[in-house]
Amino acid sequence: MQITASAISLNVDDVMASAKFIKQHFDFVEEMSADGFVSLSRPDAGFNLIFLQTGLESFKPVHLRGHRADGLLIVFVVDDIDREYARLQAEGVKITTAIETEPWGERFFQVTDPNGVVLQLVQWITDPVA
Repeated sequence: MQITASAISLNVDDVMASAKFIKQHFDFVEEMSADGFVSLSRPDAGFNLIFLQTGLESFKPVHLRGHRADGLLIVFVVDDIDREYARLQAEGVKITTAIETEPWGERFFQVTDPNGVVLQLVQWITDPVA
């Protein structure tokens, strides 16, 4: 098998609200869109982020058509977590979970888009106490 591209698709109630949030605050660009659908990317993400209108007739498997994106995290590993935290605060983004450092060296914080999709930014540090 050879994987030529990767994507994550999330069902949301307001596709354009999530797309606007990710474009404005995370520099993704729109690659394509249609009624109830938008595909976003950025060269360093390694995947496309797709938002689908909840309940689309074309969604498969059918039994998940009405489900919304919840209970998952979209995680971006960054090189300067404190700079990103300050940047997003300056842009007026509400911080869902303030910066924390786990004992195993993961320093992170979380924000939430208008549809409740949680985005977590992470920096791995060598000294968990730093």
